[in-house]
Amino acid sequence: MNDHLLDQPVWRLIDQSTLGPSFDARQSFAIDDTLCTSIGSGNSPATARTWVHHQTIVLGIQDTRLPYLKDGIQFLEDQGYRVIVRNSGGLAVVLDEGVLNLSLILLEKEGTIDINQGYDTMKELVEHLLKPYGVSFEAYEIIGSYCPGSYDLSIGGKKFAGISQRRMRGGVAVQIYLCVNGSGSERASVIGEFYKRGLQGATTKFQYPEIQPEVMASLAELLGVSLSVADIHAALLNALHKNSELFYSGQLSAEESELLPGNIQRMWDRNEKALSL
Repeated sequence: MNDHLLDQPVWRLIDQSTLGPSFDARQSFAIDDTLCTSIGSGNSPATARTWVHHQTIVLGIQDTRLPYLKDGIQFLEDQGYRVIVRNSGGLAVVLDEGVLNLSLILLEKEGTIDINQGYDTMKELVEHLLKPYGVSFEAYEIIGSYCPGSYDLSIGGKKFAGISQRRMRGGVAVQIYLCVNGSGSERASVIGEFYKRGLQGATTKFQYPEIQPEVMASLAELLGVSLSVADIHAALLNALHKNSELFYSGQLSAEESELLPGNIQRMWDRNEKALSL
């Protein structure tokens, strides 16, 4: 087992962080599936992909089972958000221009990457990204945050990032959302209201989070500095360069470009089914 998954012979970076409001988050999850397939087959190198989506709420499958989902989604749309359902684990999260999403897509040979190792690899990368700011953070579940999980990243008990994973066809996509700037509590308040309207006091088998906006913050708020997505992106370039023999920025290969339309269609179909209210 490779205990240092950040160390790769080759790192490719695909930067989709500046594509603007027309870039649909459903495309992002389809792209990661495409990369899992090509990297899992050994036809492409380990890849980091950065992506930013504007005014988007990404729901998890459990969110689509809310008893009053239609009312919850109507609230989000009234606030100007586009609503989509992802194909990886977790619950609802807010994406906007102050949130940097990062995927690490790695080759997995015969179960060589266990789930905690995937999470630990992303945690190690974030340590590299934040090293210039001289700050330490912790990884444990932040109760009251949206999309809570055992690898929530926090400073002083306030969450600024969450990690999920998707595995398919020999590839592993470890995905993180980093709240770089803006108000973490305001984002959390939006999700809190979504759950209130989606539940309306009903009892459900699944325990949805009771959002406490004060437990979430952006890195800029926590560090007390002016911080941009571009700043974190620059730190990522440096980290990947240090952890590879060859680092380059690129786009999808010809093979990946052929695979992508089918994966996009599957995401569109999944969303149409999940959100057919």
